Amino acid sequence: MEKLKEIIEKNLENKTNEFKRVFHGRGNFYEKFNFLTVDSIDKILFIVFFEEIQKNLEVQLLILLDEIYEKYGFEVLILQRRYLNNGENEVLKGELKQENYLVENGLKYSINFYNKNIGFFADMKNGREYILNNSKDKKVLNLFSYTCAFSVCAIKGGAKEVINVDMAKNALTIGRINHHLNDLDTKKVKFLPYNILKSWSRIKKYAPYDIIVIDPPSFQKGSFAASKDYEKIRKRLEELTTKDSIILSALNAPELDTNFIKNIFTEFAKEFEFIQRIPNLENYPSNNEEKSLKNMIFKRR
Repeated sequence: MEKLKEIIEKNLENKTNEFKRVFHGRGNFYEKFNFLTVDSIDKILFIVFFEEIQKNLEVQLLILLDEIYEKYGFEVLILQRRYLNNGENEVLKGELKQENYLVENGLKYSINFYNKNIGFFADMKNGREYILNNSKDKKVLNLFSYTCAFSVCAIKGGAKEVINVDMAKNALTIGRINHHLNDLDTKKVKFLPYNILKSWSRIKKYAPYDIIVIDPPSFQKGSFAASKDYEKIRKRLEELTTKDSIILSALNAPELDTNFIKNIFTEFAKEFEFIQRIPNLENYPSNNEEKSLKNMIFKRR
């Protein structure tokens, strides 16, 4: 417990209003706490239990985290029990505002603590920075766009146009809000509520694209399973891209390693060359990098 406190306090040194994962147990790097994550979101301390734990351990943890809450001036303490069906969030201290925001690299994103997923995947920060730094004057296709964080970064980085595609209309609505929060021109942005695997003709209508972001769920019942559907996207890349186009291929499925992605490109998108794997954030440690988030860059030959 003391070691856990030491790790969290070290990660809270020089705390700012920007999001920071201050403890990450999901990478099995800290064996006894692989059920736990702790996030600093401006004035909110957000705790997630991914598994049900013994009551005495839960009590000890909440006492420790309450001390952290007081010491570092947080104003709201939230606990999510992810193992419950709806991933219920409980406000343990303070009062949650009606509208809440997360800040990353100075950009604001709307988040919702009434949902299991709050609307933002913070481990993708380095991938978003890559898009922010490489989108100037580019046309970007953002597949599985969710709440459009990649689109926000692309437009902020000077993209000439971004096409967001996701079958979840509510997520795209939040995506529009995220652009407005950052005073970004949505005339350059399209929000298409399509099932990607059934909508290639509509997506091709806006081609060719200079950058394509592919960031699917590892599994979404009835719509996408990475193990069998990832290759369907790769087969379409040639008809959607231009010479020198870049693909950011992301996947966060522990059971599928980097070779899974490389082999699919080799077989179904031979004209694309593997360039690099973007490093993961240091505060998301893992005992096996092949099971952690994979952000891989490919470039058309």
